[in-house]
Amino acid sequence: MVNPYVGILVNDSLYEGIPLGNTKYEAIHFYSDAGKQFGITPCYFRMQDVHIHTMRVHAYVERGTSRYVREWIAMPKIIHNRAIYLDASSDQELESWTQQGIHVFNRWNRYSKLQIHQILLLDDAIRPHLPGTFPATLKNMKVMMSAYDSIIIKPTNSSIGRGVMKMDRTPTGWQLVYPATLKISNKVWRQVNFRKQLPLALRRKIQSRAYLVQQRLPLATYDKRPFDMRVSVQRGACGDWGVTGIVAKVASRKLFLTNVAQGGQVKTLTEILATDYPTLNSRAVCEQISEFALQVAKFLSMHLPHLADLGLDIGITTDGYPLFIECNGKDQRYSFREANMLEEWKATYYNPMAYAKYLLDGGTPVY
Repeated sequence: MVNPYVGILVNDSLYEGIPLGNTKYEAIHFYSDAGKQFGITPCYFRMQDVHIHTMRVHAYVERGTSRYVREWIAMPKIIHNRAIYLDASSDQELESWTQQGIHVFNRWNRYSKLQIHQILLLDDAIRPHLPGTFPATLKNMKVMMSAYDSIIIKPTNSSIGRGVMKMDRTPTGWQLVYPATLKISNKVWRQVNFRKQLPLALRRKIQSRAYLVQQRLPLATYDKRPFDMRVSVQRGACGDWGVTGIVAKVASRKLFLTNVAQGGQVKTLTEILATDYPTLNSRAVCEQISEFALQVAKFLSMHLPHLADLGLDIGITTDGYPLFIECNGKDQRYSFREANMLEEWKATYYNPMAYAKYLLDGGTPVY
């Protein structure tokens, strides 16, 4: 009996690298290993490779050891979306697949940071963990400057720290720190000191695209540098949410961002707590973070369809209280690899495949 296919929807660059063995940050061999364990076969394709009218797709399938061949196969009934689509036509295309009885989990995986914040505000238990957050209008900027001594301004639809700015109150006014470009590879950061009038560079940015302005959270520090956690929260073999792993990200000495792509350093949370917070109960802190992450994932999944695989950025105060930072619908996962947390890294691939098997067997998401 041939194992059923499970689709992995990918972007162009990953797709083109599959036959060359160059899949960058995606360790697709873990999908293959998981497929063998669960009796399913992963296949890889893009949206344009699908012929929905014939229910067939031109996909890469592993034939032999790490040899991928492009073949026409029947459209998989279950698909894990690992690509990012931002336009309405793509959403309509994915909806047409759903109408054909195909389950695409993480179907939409780039939600506005402001939208996520507004959803989480609806939960009384989650609300105290959220930073003060508003659309970055000129009026709201003034309000936030009167309320806080340090604020963050970030694009509502960016990731891995791109375009994030910081403003701090100084004895004579304010200091703005902002990137010279929106590129991931940006290495130039600029500073502007001002009293009351917002700098022209900032006004142009927030008037040209959607930004949010946010209270800068009182994050705990490691070696005098702020840190937060990437918490992988995924549905698994029983259809319910579970925490796959927690890895800490420490800001570089040169920058306020903890993102690994922006020079952040990865550590295990237990190492940080043992070194800088020996009075905290490490197990209790980890349990509290896990419980909070599950609470967030379950609440979001009641408002956003098809969620199954999230990377949550969560900070803590010096006494271990969880603070929500943001939600990533396409978790890059490599933080676990960089921290040498190899079992957790591997599990981030196994759990989506286990969930796909659960859905193939007729299971439904558990809320």
